[in-house]
Amino acid sequence: MSRALHVNTLEPAASEAPVRPEAAGGLSANRQGKQSHGTLILNADDWGRDRENTDKILVCQQRGALSSVSAMMYMQDSERGAALAREKNVDAGLHLNLTSPFTALSLPANLAEQQLKIARYLRRNGLAPAVFHPGLRNAFDYVVNAQLDEFARLYGKAASRIDGHHHMHLAANVLYQKLLPAGTIVRRNFSFRTGEKNWANRKYRALQDRSLARRHRMTDFFFALPPLEHQRVRKIFLMAETSAVEVETHPVVEEEFQFLSSGEIFAFTGGIAIEPTYQLPARSARESHQQA
Repeated sequence: MSRALHVNTLEPAASEAPVRPEAAGGLSANRQGKQSHGTLILNADDWGRDRENTDKILVCQQRGALSSVSAMMYMQDSERGAALAREKNVDAGLHLNLTSPFTALSLPANLAEQQLKIARYLRRNGLAPAVFHPGLRNAFDYVVNAQLDEFARLYGKAASRIDGHHHMHLAANVLYQKLLPAGTIVRRNFSFRTGEKNWANRKYRALQDRSLARRHRMTDFFFALPPLEHQRVRKIFLMAETSAVEVETHPVVEEEFQFLSSGEIFAFTGGIAIEPTYQLPARSARESHQQA
């Protein structure tokens, strides 16, 4: 999209802004004494990619429709995005980028070159991310660690949560080389019902998630916000009564932006509070998998 949207033109006055139901005094069921082991996390990807992405995400976050964001490094708006996150108290994790060219004005030439090598490989075909490439071992190590270091520089702390642009944090090289720091929260594979994917696909994803759970904390389920079919969205949110659920969104997409920023989302949460930050319940996802 070519038109850059600025926060000061999108943010409503305090009296106009939709707010979380609990903030208005209408506490959700699991905040009124009902025991719940679940949590509902709405996370926006691509924070810092460019000004429009950052500003639209910020509007939704300020209106109570988002828990957290995933920040891209070495992009057009990475520096400003980090400053805004600190100023506005936005919970940010690292959105590891191995597939889209870095767009920051100041960028080490070798970093851009090594990332391009990785991107060419990962985007070659649908199976490439699942196949370990020994010849790119050093490139993956360099590019992943450069983004971890840049996040620490911009945000003043190590990333405690990591996911991937195009979900490439799950690429074979990243996982087999153990490039994601142990103990961090890492995004799992998309959750699918039986029949939505073939058996081999679901089996591969399940094995990968089990492997992740040995080193990382994860939610119990992970979904994309669209398609915005009311029955589907409602079912996903209801799962958060008893499970840790993350929902990924991209507010730069107009349909998603309107759903989040208008407050329409609160009609589908069923009294379940959207977490104000990305936080997992005391019962960790790892424990759940070990008990299964």
